[in-house]
Amino acid sequence: MVSWANSAANSAGLDLHLDLGSTVHPRRRGTRDQLIRALRDAVRSGRLTAGTMLPPSRSLATDLGLARNTVAEAYAELVAEGWLGSRQGAGTWVVGSHTESAPVTQRAQPGTPTHNLMPGSGNVAAFPRQAWLASARRALTNAPTEALRTGDARGRPELRAALATYLARARGVRTTAESIVICAGTRHAVELLSKVFAPGTIAVEDYGLFLFRDAIAQNGSGTVPIRIDDHGAVVEDLETTSAAAVLLTPAHHFPHGVPLHPARRTQAIDWAVRTKSYVLEDDYDGEFRYDRQPIGSVQGLDPDRVAYLGSASKSLSPVLRLGWMVLPDNLIDPVLAAAGGQQFYVNAIDQLTMADFIESGQYDKHIRRMRNSYRRRRDALAAKLSGLDVEISGLSAGLHALIRLPDGTEHEVMRRAADAGIALSGLALLRHPNAATDTPYQDGVVVSFGTPADHEFNAALDALHAVLAAVSR
Repeated sequence: MVSWANSAANSAGLDLHLDLGSTVHPRRRGTRDQLIRALRDAVRSGRLTAGTMLPPSRSLATDLGLARNTVAEAYAELVAEGWLGSRQGAGTWVVGSHTESAPVTQRAQPGTPTHNLMPGSGNVAAFPRQAWLASARRALTNAPTEALRTGDARGRPELRAALATYLARARGVRTTAESIVICAGTRHAVELLSKVFAPGTIAVEDYGLFLFRDAIAQNGSGTVPIRIDDHGAVVEDLETTSAAAVLLTPAHHFPHGVPLHPARRTQAIDWAVRTKSYVLEDDYDGEFRYDRQPIGSVQGLDPDRVAYLGSASKSLSPVLRLGWMVLPDNLIDPVLAAAGGQQFYVNAIDQLTMADFIESGQYDKHIRRMRNSYRRRRDALAAKLSGLDVEISGLSAGLHALIRLPDGTEHEVMRRAADAGIALSGLALLRHPNAATDTPYQDGVVVSFGTPADHEFNAALDALHAVLAAVSR
């Protein structure tokens, strides 16, 4: 008889799957022996691990259709044999390790990098676990019942209100909670906006995240590149396009690391107003600046022509899948329609937790702490690579650096990095396939000094230095 013993869900938090054989009698000794073998096999196979609590004998007997004494005798026998432990008032549990040798299933896969310097994430090892847990507890304790039902398609009002206040104070965004839509990150925001503008064209910077270009293409819109120089996007290139929108990273361009010049910010707004188009502002790394004054959002210049996009991916963790859009009024309904008219991309508990995290001041505290940590890492990276025949740019803000290489060496650096177990991004991967041919191509790699955990950081720098030194001699 194969049986699921589920009373443990009430007493010990788990179900038991036990194979007692084909014939079971509630009171026969053979049945007791079958139960002993079944429990012993469950421990030996690793299905019941050391420390696992077993249900009380009365509960297990009820679930298996056995006499309570049968279960009690089986437990006593296994305690005597050393398979189980038991104490008055503490219950019965699995002790020691009697498992069979099993193959290791979590070993590193071939090609797994030893040193992760790939951009796209901050130091997730520094995630504020205790503060986040405290916010989650408060959020669950205070959550209204309606928060557990499908609600406003824009997202939880508590989070939208908290974001409206925070973004106004920290990023110069002009908005109310009604204009904010919660999404599952910046890429998700780009996907939804691409559906709104389909089958039109969205202008993008000629170097940038290929994931965004793919998201735009997969959702029915095309892309056209505009150039990047030392002052950010060359906004005048928009005049030769018929783009319905332009996706910009004005706070800290990825990957070049430059902010959009104030005159070009104004120029982008003028273009959007004149052509009835939109600026999609990806506030990439907007919270992390080191050697310059904070740069406010472009959205603050004209909320009717700019859709502001932000997320917690860099500041907290990408696995939260938590982002936000601050939308012009006439884009809210089209975006909600593109999302299916419901908010099912980000669960309500995470939204309520984030709202508490912001309102309690913990988000600001975490940003300040990480800003100081990343500043020290940035300084260590610059010091480590000084003296090499490379140029480092983009260090005044953000979590990455662009390392410009001698002509013709990018492929060699990427090959050597892979051999050394270093994950990073080559500049070629980020270049738009239709970028202007008269724009000089420069070799380079993009390195994240924010990604490694603290105990991994120095070793990652040493490995990177060795690769670059071998190529730049």
